[in-house]
Amino acid sequence: MLDPSPTAVYGGKFAEEQATRLLWRAGFGPRPGDAERLAGLGMEGAVASLTRPVGAARLIGAAPHDEHGYPLDPINTWGDDHCWWLDRMVRSNQQLVERMTLVWHSWFATSEEASNARLMIKQNWMMRRNALGNFHQLLLDVTVDPAMLLWLNGNTNYKGSPNENYGREMLELFTLGADRGYNQDDVHQNARALTGWTNDWDEEQGPVNFRFEPKLHDYGIKRIFGHRGRFDWRDSCRLAVTHPDHPSFLIRKLWGYFVGADIPRNTAHALELAYVRSGHEIRPLIEAILRHPLFYEGPRLVTPPVVWTAGLLRASRQTITTTSWAWIAGLTGQVLFQPPNVSGWNYAQWLDTSRWAGRLEAVDVALQNHVLNGKTYPYGITENAKQAYQHAIEFWGGRPLSGTAQGNLLALGRQIARGQNQTWEQVEFRQLRQNALRNLIPMTPDWMTA
Repeated sequence: MLDPSPTAVYGGKFAEEQATRLLWRAGFGPRPGDAERLAGLGMEGAVASLTRPVGAARLIGAAPHDEHGYPLDPINTWGDDHCWWLDRMVRSNQQLVERMTLVWHSWFATSEEASNARLMIKQNWMMRRNALGNFHQLLLDVTVDPAMLLWLNGNTNYKGSPNENYGREMLELFTLGADRGYNQDDVHQNARALTGWTNDWDEEQGPVNFRFEPKLHDYGIKRIFGHRGRFDWRDSCRLAVTHPDHPSFLIRKLWGYFVGADIPRNTAHALELAYVRSGHEIRPLIEAILRHPLFYEGPRLVTPPVVWTAGLLRASRQTITTTSWAWIAGLTGQVLFQPPNVSGWNYAQWLDTSRWAGRLEAVDVALQNHVLNGKTYPYGITENAKQAYQHAIEFWGGRPLSGTAQGNLLALGRQIARGQNQTWEQVEFRQLRQNALRNLIPMTPDWMTA
């Protein structure tokens, strides 16, 4: 059972429609039958099944491989790291853990451009371990994570020559927000507190042996947010999460990943109090957000490209059988381990013209082994437009579409039927119609948003 929520709780109908939204926002979309099973648990049970998984995660289905059947090599082969994590999104039975790992990857945006795949995957595992844990602990782990030390120059932040990159972004992007509760002097003093980390270089492995070197640390008195002391990196994290402006920043940013409506003032206040009283625990916040009325009754959210891609594979019962997903990700605008900058991905800009075209390429890759051709048609030559539409829906897991989308696709199916002529075999036109419907369904607003 879940603990009582500090905020309002949704009390409306919890059926497949609501379960589907929950699975898309707190995971990577449903497999066939998932929404129905989740709806059967009721809203509280459904949320608990996501936020309180039992045991270690299991990956269900065939292991990932490339076009030639070879296992992925995420450390040494370009794009295999993206496909490695995409596979976990598709196959893991702990969907919310993977989704929160993606949230933290964007929150503490780090790119392999400054490090390498080995260090980024190590960071990925660290974020997965902290996915629903304590934010203070997560911040401590991120601060001394090797990939982050390289990304924001924490490994070259020394006594007498402090580098402010991480000290600034810790406050601006990770804990407080731009121009909230700190000034330039706080940034400088914070950078002094963070001094002392370094690493060695290996000709084969690259950066190795990340460690705190006491002789590189500034042990002098610092003054941060009005507090005086001989602060180090642990104090820097503590001062940030105990700053009075931190709870409001975290609550609003976390809320924005899951809910399309602005957070009501009383809800924000209640979640802030709960967060502080819990000692900065994340799981209770997520459980409250996933049960809030606005989660189910508020406007739809655009589904991030990698979430939508994983959803394509889950809905059609597929796993990773090609590394094309790596270059496709570049077209859709979200390559894992390569956020555009330290601010992470802009979740409000997923559907410009070029990225929409990238999604069309993704559908083509998802269907490349499922194009109907040849001399037979699996649904028979008596199939009408309505039946063709339903067969295409079933291919994508059975998720119903809105009346407008359904009407448009039915009209297309009828138009193709009217275009049949005497020289065109019935099997051929039915194949054409089914292939067209399968291509178009994931491109509807119903699929692009949840």
